[in-house]
This record gives sequence, C-alpha cells and structure tokens, in this order.
Amino acid sequence: MTEKLQKVLARAGLGSRREMETWIQAGRVSVNGRRATIGDRIEPQDQVRVDGRRISIGQGRGARRVLAYHKPAGEVCTRADPEGRPTVFDRLPRVRGARWIAVGRLDVSTSGLLLFTTDGELANRLMHPSAGLEREYAVRVRGTVTDGQIDRLKRGVALDDGDARFERVEVRGGAGSNQWFHVVLTEGRNREVRRLWESQGVEVNRLIRVRYGPVSLSRRLRAGRHEEIDDDGIRSLYAAAGLAPPAAGSRRSPGRRPARRPRREKSVS
Repeated sequence: MTEKLQKVLARAGLGSRREMETWIQAGRVSVNGRRATIGDRIEPQDQVRVDGRRISIGQGRGARRVLAYHKPAGEVCTRADPEGRPTVFDRLPRVRGARWIAVGRLDVSTSGLLLFTTDGELANRLMHPSAGLEREYAVRVRGTVTDGQIDRLKRGVALDDGDARFERVEVRGGAGSNQWFHVVLTEGRNREVRRLWESQGVEVNRLIRVRYGPVSLSRRLRAGRHEEIDDDGIRSLYAAAGLAPPAAGSRRSPGRRPARRPRREKSVS
C-alpha cells in the first residue's frame, strides 16, 4: 500500500503537511536517490532522505505525543524570533527524531492553551478549517456591551478578510468598565477574536484561550508550564481529527515537566 510522501513525512513529526510540501518543492527530499516531487507516493521499502539524512518511514508511528502548554503573554509562536523575544518552543522538552509542531498560533499578547504534537498529520487535521473544531476564549473587554452588539457578533460582521462571527457569546460578569465573556468560534484567523470585538467599538484588554476542540486548559496548569495529554485526551483529539489513535502504550507516561527556560544558544538554522 502506498501513501503520499508529504503525509508520511508529517506523520514522522518533521512538520505539517504544508511544510513538507514546501521542503519537497525546495528539493530537500529524495526518494530512492532521486529528487522527490509533490504527489509522489511511497512504499515501506522506499528510502526517503531529507537534506541527505535517511528518514525511517515508520518513524513517529509509535511515538506520537501531544502536549498542552499554558502560554504566557509575551511569548511568540515561532521557533526563533529576530527581536530576541522568548518563544513558546523554549520551554518544551526535547524529542529525538522528531520535533514539536504547534497546533495553531496565539498572538504575542494572548495567553492560554496551546497544543503541540509530534504528529504532523494530526496537527494538519486539527488546524484545517474543514474540521470545524471549536476554540473557546475568555475575553475581558473595556467598554459597555449591549445586547445588540452581542447579537451582531453572533450573526456575523464584515472584517477585512471576510465575514466572521462567534458561535456563542456568554456573559461571565465583571466590575466597572471591564466585563468578562466567553466566546466560541470554529476558525483561527489572525487576531480574529480581537478584531470582532473591535468592530463593535470595544477594546479587548485580556484574552485567554481556554479550550481547543475536546481539550480544555487545566486550572492546575500554570502559565509557562506544560503537561502531556493523557490517553483519553489523545483518543478524543484523534477522533476529532478523523484519525485512528496511536496504539496504547506508544507514548511516554504523562506528567508535568519543569518550566525552567533553557539557556539561549546561537543558531544558524
């Protein structure tokens, strides 16, 4: 049985399918000694190399892992930042033969739940708009919010990149000019939650993602810390993505890891 090359590379934890397609187009991938092309299908006996390094086609099947990370405000969702700001990857544990892939992004001012996985296919499915996975946010806004504004936010408003709306808006209280809401949407456009509220003339002064699909941010998980998703959570995520879950016992035991930030080193990558 053959499989698409980019799918196999993504499952091996090298990156998302889109990233793998970019690598293939750039000539970084070869199959059986020839330069790979988009659309190539491979068999178990094929030799696949990335930048000259041989990749085990089955790599990643038995080591698919998912982490929940509580991102603090001030961290950026890139592997390296030219401005020297801390990144969400700084605190993650190292993995051999794979790398952590962020499931979606949060802007630098937003905190809360960020998922990471070594399974590029899972990441791709969870982020794809067709999955329709709910993202839930706790939002604190400054300014008076009327029932009419909430109704418009649920019916839809025109943004620069198209119409957008919240699936649900729940009032959660507040004091003075600050009010808390929980909002749910099913896509992840850039700064979408903030832009929706700003379209109604109110300012978001705190934004926290509290849920992504079936995974909620644990109250025990402090900012800057991470924990491995347990077996039930793994099964729920794969089911939500329309994928078969990894075999039982194919990942490390769950547990929190220390939040100590590693010393920065110069990199040429």
